[in-house]
Amino acid sequence: DWLPNSASWVVIVMVVGMVTTVVATLGYDQVSRFANIAAPWMILVFLAAAIAVLPELGVNSPGEFWPVAESRIWSGVPLEGQSKFTFWHVMFFAWFCNMAMHIGMADLSIFRYAKNWKSGFASAGGMFVGHYLAWLASGILYAVFLHKSQNSLEFAPGPIAYYAAGIAGACCVIIAGWTTANPTIYRAGLAVQAIIPNSKTWKVTLIVGLITTAAACFPALVMRLLDFVALYGLVLMPMGAVILIDFYVLPKLGLKSDYAQEAGIGINWAATGTWVLTLAACLFINFSFGVEIFFLGLPGWFVAVILYTGLSYLIQSSKPLDSK
Repeated sequence: DWLPNSASWVVIVMVVGMVTTVVATLGYDQVSRFANIAAPWMILVFLAAAIAVLPELGVNSPGEFWPVAESRIWSGVPLEGQSKFTFWHVMFFAWFCNMAMHIGMADLSIFRYAKNWKSGFASAGGMFVGHYLAWLASGILYAVFLHKSQNSLEFAPGPIAYYAAGIAGACCVIIAGWTTANPTIYRAGLAVQAIIPNSKTWKVTLIVGLITTAAACFPALVMRLLDFVALYGLVLMPMGAVILIDFYVLPKLGLKSDYAQEAGIGINWAATGTWVLTLAACLFINFSFGVEIFFLGLPGWFVAVILYTGLSYLIQSSKPLDSK
């Protein structure tokens, strides 16, 4: 359904959206406090839920797990109309499902407060512990759902999480969304404020939160979240490469970082060209070779690195700052 099909759906979405928006509006301290409490707990709930339902699939000892996993959980036979998900899909999605945050460098909005470079390992933990474990657990839970519902396609994560782990499971589904939405809305507010410098951060964040909450009321968007997350991560990925090269590599090549600011121009054409051409290259790879969107971030990142380095050299060589 494109439009909301019940008043209860709208009410629940609005309540969850407002709570998320309020936490983000209160600023970094509240976002950080919420995440520190919720994130470790969620990982354990996902693990507990998966273990709890294994007997329903015929797993009663560790030795029985792998044969059942191959025949009933990850059988290799996709549902009708769905692409086959392999180990590589799971690994790349665990790596790239929040590509906007780490490869796209959106996490810098949070890590600017980090006191040590090792804080960056938090992103790795989110990817290869949080996402990877969550996907494995989700596969087990979905297999149980298909078994109980006789392969119904009407799936909702809340009921199966509640079935597997009780109230903790249902709360985990809600809080999993909050822990992603809180920093996302917070950093979106910062981005808009950078465009409108005189605006107040909390007001901008509140407006962004209200817009995203309204969008979440439409089931068609929510149910296509997997594709949407992959797409917006891909859109931001080139800028992460730009930030990395601009800060670490250009000075070593005798080129200027922050060239647009130093030159007093409004647009960094090297960054703009990198963004456009990288996405064009990803589109070409997708159409020409059939590479799914989940995999495009890796080759796209290297394309962006090469493009930004080359374009920066060409632009700065033709218009060196010393000649201003």
